[in-house]
Amino acid sequence: MTKLRLLRALLAAALAAALFVTAGCGSATSSSRDGTIRIVATTGMVADLALRVGGGRVSVRALMGPGIDPHLYKASEGDLRRLEGADVILYNGFHLEAKMADVLEEIGESGRVTRAVAESIPRDRLIAVSESQVDPHVWFDVELWSFALRAVRDTLATVDPTHAAFYRANAAAYAKELAALDAWVTAQASRVPRARRVLVTAHDAFGYFGRAYGFEVRGLQGISTVSEAGARDVAELADVIVERRIPVIFVESSVSPRTIQAVQAAVRAQGFDVEIGEPLFSDAMGDAGTPEGTYPGMVRHNVRAIVSGLLGEAA
Repeated sequence: MTKLRLLRALLAAALAAALFVTAGCGSATSSSRDGTIRIVATTGMVADLALRVGGGRVSVRALMGPGIDPHLYKASEGDLRRLEGADVILYNGFHLEAKMADVLEEIGESGRVTRAVAESIPRDRLIAVSESQVDPHVWFDVELWSFALRAVRDTLATVDPTHAAFYRANAAAYAKELAALDAWVTAQASRVPRARRVLVTAHDAFGYFGRAYGFEVRGLQGISTVSEAGARDVAELADVIVERRIPVIFVESSVSPRTIQAVQAAVRAQGFDVEIGEPLFSDAMGDAGTPEGTYPGMVRHNVRAIVSGLLGEAA
């Protein structure tokens, strides 16, 4: 049985028990025994928003944990059951969860409450990579990620209007925290001289970060890790590092270090020593219970690693 057929079967079997937002009603009551709204989010970044906005009114499950690459992730049968049992499904959108596209589309057509939170961002604020595709890594611009926060707030307020004021208050408090985080990132970035703000990473996930905070970003792979870097890509990037005397390059927690290590070897073959810095969190956050297991902690870790690496400081 294909995953889509399995999903159809699961959804059909759950019609009597599943609770949807009904036309003209504008609300949904959770089917969980303790009265909480059951949310399934695709990535840790989206789950973080749901937890901060929903507070004790929600239970949140992230399908993709630490070290998981959402570009390559395929939903398991267990994931499909979790999606079937959810009251609300939140995902990033813009094809970040590319291999889950059919499943997410099928769920949306079933009438279940789903929201692609990043797709609430105004089109003119997005980075286009082709006529039909935009860069999905919007969370690296902290101010831009606030639009996704509002999308989660509005979704929960619609699903559970009785507690709308609670969700709005939580979202407002988190928005203030994100504004302070954005200001901190800007201040930290300003410590690096403009000429030295060159960020080299395993794949091109930091475009929004570069645009927002003044960094030139060079990713070995494209915006999706589905594309593979070849020997020519490695050689060309190595030439840039040697010419620009870039002191540090970065691997990512959700991407194999193999290609960045190949770049380092190619650079050293030219007589220049480039270091591999602390791993960055790009498409996945850190372990639960650690600072990096939250969105603000993830951002702070990355910025500290990037700034200290480029300045030659101890992290």
